Amino acid sequence: MSSENKSPLLERARNIVPHLDTDRHKGQAGRIGIVGGSLEYTGAPYFAAISALKVGADLVHVFCPDAAAQVIKSYSPELIVHPLLDSINAIIQIEPWLERLHVLVIGPGLGRNRQIMQTVAELIKICRQLQKPLIIDADGLFLITQDISLVKDYYGVILTPNAIEFCRLFGKDRDQIMLSLGRLGAGVTVIEKGLNDRIYDSLTLEKYECPQGGSGRRCGGQGDLLAGSLATFYYWALESKQEISPAMVACFAASTLTKTCNKYAFKLKGRSMTCSDMIDQIHPVFDDLFEHKKD
Repeated sequence: MSSENKSPLLERARNIVPHLDTDRHKGQAGRIGIVGGSLEYTGAPYFAAISALKVGADLVHVFCPDAAAQVIKSYSPELIVHPLLDSINAIIQIEPWLERLHVLVIGPGLGRNRQIMQTVAELIKICRQLQKPLIIDADGLFLITQDISLVKDYYGVILTPNAIEFCRLFGKDRDQIMLSLGRLGAGVTVIEKGLNDRIYDSLTLEKYECPQGGSGRRCGGQGDLLAGSLATFYYWALESKQEISPAMVACFAASTLTKTCNKYAFKLKGRSMTCSDMIDQIHPVFDDLFEHKKD
């Protein structure tokens, strides 16, 4: 057994995975919402949504602008696509769906259209009122850098910055990271994506460094795979009532899954590997990491 498979967080991640049995009903394993997409970026919300679905969520809704909807629908009939994000009364139309969703991911392929950013800011405020578990990724993080108050003291929000986004949020001085993290207030979790993903908990000011993994091929879309899988893992962790931070367990599970999908896909495809190849590996990776309790 490798050292990463001996991790206590991996054992906790295995314990949150719901059993598959005939008594379960549709939606019980997770109803996820993805808010994102734009005319230019239709792949990112698809990658996030299909990853959430393939990890094990039952239903995934994508809320996107009208121009992106038909393209995203053409990628997969499995996704429920709502072309509402740029409509005049977007909030009024989207809000009734929020009660049905367990976790929301905001940001994949979102772009920086001013009207849509305003809509997303209002959506985050409503999610806070509903105490909705929330993951903010990609251009959703750009919005946060403009107004940190949107997530300050938002218990249950997870931020997923890459190296550049992390510096925008917390600066370049790594000795001051935990101090900067304190600006977010209590209950915010951050997973910093990199060679070794790092998880930060603003409530306990703990830091956990995930095992290194993956390959030298860093194709686009891996962050979307992580965000989508994280949403499903997060719901399962919350439902299982983890003694330690459910967000931290979910972040570790999503990080490990993504890195291992990269490793498996690279072994098959080498330099030609794309995110779609990684998504094809979700099933064998999940089976190896989370279904097999013992080697």
